[in-house]
Amino acid sequence: MTFRHCVAVDLGASSGRVMLARYDARSRLLSLREIHRFTNSLHQQDGFDTWNIDSLEAEIRTGLNKVCDEGIRIDSIGIDTWGVDYVLLDKNGQRVGLPVAYRDSRTDGVMAMAMEQLGKSNIYRRSGIQFLPFNTLYQLRALVEQQPELVAQATHALLIPDYFSYRLTGKMNWEYTNATTTQLVNINSDSWDEDLLNWTGAPASWFGTPTHPGNVIGHWVCPQGNNIPVIAVASHDTASAVIASPLASHDAAYLSSGTWSLMGFESKTPYTSEQAQRANITNEGGAEGRYRVLKNIMGLWLLQRVLKEQNVSDLPTLIADTAKLPACRWLINPNDDRFINPHNMSAEIQAACRETAQPVPANAAELARCIFDSLALLYANVLNELAQLRGKPFSQLHIVGGGCQNHLLNQLCADACGITVVAGPIEASTLGNIGIQLMALDELSNVDDFRKVVTHNYGLTTFTPHPDHEIARYVAQFQQQRQTKELCA
Repeated sequence: MTFRHCVAVDLGASSGRVMLARYDARSRLLSLREIHRFTNSLHQQDGFDTWNIDSLEAEIRTGLNKVCDEGIRIDSIGIDTWGVDYVLLDKNGQRVGLPVAYRDSRTDGVMAMAMEQLGKSNIYRRSGIQFLPFNTLYQLRALVEQQPELVAQATHALLIPDYFSYRLTGKMNWEYTNATTTQLVNINSDSWDEDLLNWTGAPASWFGTPTHPGNVIGHWVCPQGNNIPVIAVASHDTASAVIASPLASHDAAYLSSGTWSLMGFESKTPYTSEQAQRANITNEGGAEGRYRVLKNIMGLWLLQRVLKEQNVSDLPTLIADTAKLPACRWLINPNDDRFINPHNMSAEIQAACRETAQPVPANAAELARCIFDSLALLYANVLNELAQLRGKPFSQLHIVGGGCQNHLLNQLCADACGITVVAGPIEASTLGNIGIQLMALDELSNVDDFRKVVTHNYGLTTFTPHPDHEIARYVAQFQQQRQTKELCA
């Protein structure tokens, strides 16, 4: 067959989209068309921050139906979403309880308890996963302790993308790349870690064996009666985004930029040394046995909240105003837990600046400048940690995802990191989703083959570092101070 039509359902923490891909196997031309886009956000229900999962499912079905209504025969469907969150089902496949979101406060203090009872090094050695207070490991323990009545009713637990695939097909699947984000998969066996799962108190019978991306979960019957394969893609959106990152060499790093920023590199082996643990590096699963050695950075979540609070709808104008402001006047640590889900992000940023005796950002542009500069400096720090971990520097940084459209932040990143930045593609998670589908349909041989298709079809923008920029000088001064402290220690 010359043409393939694949549908990618790509759900993020702030929006979702149903995208139609058309692939010409002869010319290797790949095009994307947005069929349906919708918003996603946290909802307060019964005292919890939750996802409106029924609404999301309805939007997914609307998008799929729109494709079919055009008379297009879909070859396959794939779904990717954020990680760690799950849905409980009873023995009849009906949902139990609420789909509580990772930003909910129910896990407060649970990670510290896990470290004390299991040992931090023990948890890391088993999972290889970064310590984040909302990992599924801690969510399940919170569930068992706070809502034991739900445990008695539940028979299965499905991560979010697997849940939507189940709703389309009636078949259950536990996809590997997303399963690794839970901090419950043993890094040596690629299956659930018995000791970690036992600690949560959740029954092991809730979980089936994790499967690597590329298998057909089941079939969705479209309104026209066609049985369409639903393929288990790399269902964690970052795993899909990395697949679509046109990494030019083994010395290239990636930054998937969106609500979260995920910075890392690919490796055939995980990094679980004491050095990696101290740096809180994660080893999430990827396609073809590749590990995503990376670190989570709070990302543009801070900006999204500020835009909403400050009633800003014209982002390009705000960025232009932000670019005129001095660099490094207002700085925060974006990864501070205080920014996970504060009542008011603008006020929280202002409080953090006030507490560190800095000037206080007073308006939307100043708050945005604080966020951009702080992110760029954190990117530089994380890139340095990753380079030290692997024992050699990186030659390039590829920024993909929606955040790569922010040219100011891209340039600040290049300046702070002192490295060439290559931006694009924007729809990386969607493209990676499509890539696995095309491999499952035998149209492409592997990830490297697909990356050639991405480079062939999507324009990339290069940002060259300016060593004389204010933020570059700030980084150089900071590094010099750190080296002096290390020598005097």
